[in-house]
Amino acid sequence: MIDRYTLPEMKAIWSQVNKFRKWLEVEICVCEALAEKGVVPNDALREIKEKANFTVERIEEIEAVTNHDVIAFLTCVAEYVGDASKYIHLGMTSSDVLDTALAVQIKEAGEQILHRMHKLRDVLLAKAEEHRYTIMIGRTHGIHAEPTTFGLKMLLWVAETERNIKRLENAIATISAGKISGAVGTYANIDPSVEEHVCARLGLKPARVSTQVLQRDRHAEFMTTLAVIGSSLDKFATEIRNLQRTDILEAEEFFKKGQKGSSAMPHKRNPITTERISGLARLLRGNALAALENVALWHERDISHSSVERVIIPDSTITLDYMLYKFTNVMENLIVYPENMKKNLEKTHGLIFSQRVLLALVDHGLTREKAYALVQRNAMQTWNTGADFRQLLLDDAEVMDILSEKEINELFDFGYHLKHVDDIYKRFGL
Repeated sequence: MIDRYTLPEMKAIWSQVNKFRKWLEVEICVCEALAEKGVVPNDALREIKEKANFTVERIEEIEAVTNHDVIAFLTCVAEYVGDASKYIHLGMTSSDVLDTALAVQIKEAGEQILHRMHKLRDVLLAKAEEHRYTIMIGRTHGIHAEPTTFGLKMLLWVAETERNIKRLENAIATISAGKISGAVGTYANIDPSVEEHVCARLGLKPARVSTQVLQRDRHAEFMTTLAVIGSSLDKFATEIRNLQRTDILEAEEFFKKGQKGSSAMPHKRNPITTERISGLARLLRGNALAALENVALWHERDISHSSVERVIIPDSTITLDYMLYKFTNVMENLIVYPENMKKNLEKTHGLIFSQRVLLALVDHGLTREKAYALVQRNAMQTWNTGADFRQLLLDDAEVMDILSEKEINELFDFGYHLKHVDDIYKRFGL
């Protein structure tokens, strides 16, 4: 299901062909560095570059016998190269190839996700500008609180997305490291300058120190960052799902012509895409936990992380790529109902102005405790009877001894709550 909606770029990154292509690129870069040092003859290097190739089918055929993927790969390449293949993989261990190539793949996947995130940020920013003054009720604990705007809700998501962009940029920088340092990281059979050459060619930085592998805190940082991004999308999606509830209906996913919501109930328009996003975020968080478990390896290396990473890294990057694609589409086509927002603002019969009344009473000399008691007394009557809050205040002699009718009426002004909206938008250059 996920792959159908994923751009070819992300699928291609994790294809078997691309994986082995990256392995071959690492091996050839090592040969280049060794040729510069006089270890590999120039004629052999030319032959390697001209002839080196592979097929996935042949590698899998050899691996069925060797039960070792890197040896199967090298054997396959040697069949294409011939005698010069003896210079391939000199002084290296399998993880020199695996970890360095994997870093390149993760970097590519991360950059694809970054592209998606910038797109989402732009869509959210446009939605924030469109609804800068679209007033709606703010809810705390799920209960009506005070007015806000739908634009501010979108701007909040813009800020969070921008933080996630920075997090991912940092995580990509952390994972963009390579190692060509041999069996336990001591460069016993290969010079450190080879590693520098390879990493420079591949757009990586040499690890300052390594064992047989790159340390898995790097991968854990990347995976937990994906989980944080997924959790933000979960948060955004959950808000849309709540706003689409029949008894709220302030926003909803676009429902295209011919779409069906229920096999049993023809009237249903369900938030299926945002529900899917919330569900997939759970996978990202679970995979992040597995990545954290991979950090603690035995001594200079064991292989317990390898099988896990073959699943969680491609799955998480593909999943998040898909989530960003789908949620961006949801936001581009989101249906917003300002009139329903206005109706919902009025559902509590003016209670949302209780704090303004409280502050006005305090400004006129009452203690906060006394003012709170006066306001709450009338507010609870509105809750219990549905009576108009403003009228109850006007009918309360104790309140009217302190505030005039004009003062009370002025307190029930939606515009009061929007007076600093532009100040917030200025922080975003808007």
